[in-house]
Amino acid sequence: MQTGPDFREDHTLDDGTVVTLRHIRPEDAAELKRGFDKLSPASRYRRFLGGVRSLSDENIRYLTQVDGQDHVAIVAVTRAPGTDAETGLGIGRFIRTADDPTVAEAALTVIDDAQGRGIGHLLGLALGRAALERGVRRFRGEILANNEPVRELLEELGAAVHRATDRSLVFDVELGPAESLEVSDRFESVGRRLLRAASSHLVGLIRGLGPPPVH
Repeated sequence: MQTGPDFREDHTLDDGTVVTLRHIRPEDAAELKRGFDKLSPASRYRRFLGGVRSLSDENIRYLTQVDGQDHVAIVAVTRAPGTDAETGLGIGRFIRTADDPTVAEAALTVIDDAQGRGIGHLLGLALGRAALERGVRRFRGEILANNEPVRELLEELGAAVHRATDRSLVFDVELGPAESLEVSDRFESVGRRLLRAASSHLVGLIRGLGPPPVH
């Protein structure tokens, strides 16, 4: 399995920043909270489809203590030159649905200062590989109904979209053929276009299963 417990990938961004992708760990709790605090109100609203001001200790435990199989979270981190301290830049996660093990709800968030640099794309492709290796074939997400750019993109990609509430829509995106554990051409196309949007001005367009209630 390419994205097993020891998964680690280093990528160099166009500006020379080295970004490491790896699975989240319980000891990432403090950095996750700092990353959340760095999100602008607009990014928080898009990510959680509502106003979220803080994460409780219970939320943090839920988001960092994952099983790596049904709940997978991949972080993007970087190190300042000459230090071992990691700074979180973004996170992608999926949570398998209880009624269908081939479907998972997915979420993607990049801190405001790191948006538009391709981090969302890297996270999304890694998350897609991890999902396929664990038997997930479709990502399910939720967007605000008035998010017209994303609605148009989803329609163009052929995603199945239906209304969840008066203000939100739920969509399914196929990741690839069941017989392949590689990122399929289909998901590569979906990922590059959908997640390029996510890593620029549409961060948080995918909303996964939420943690325990946030305040």
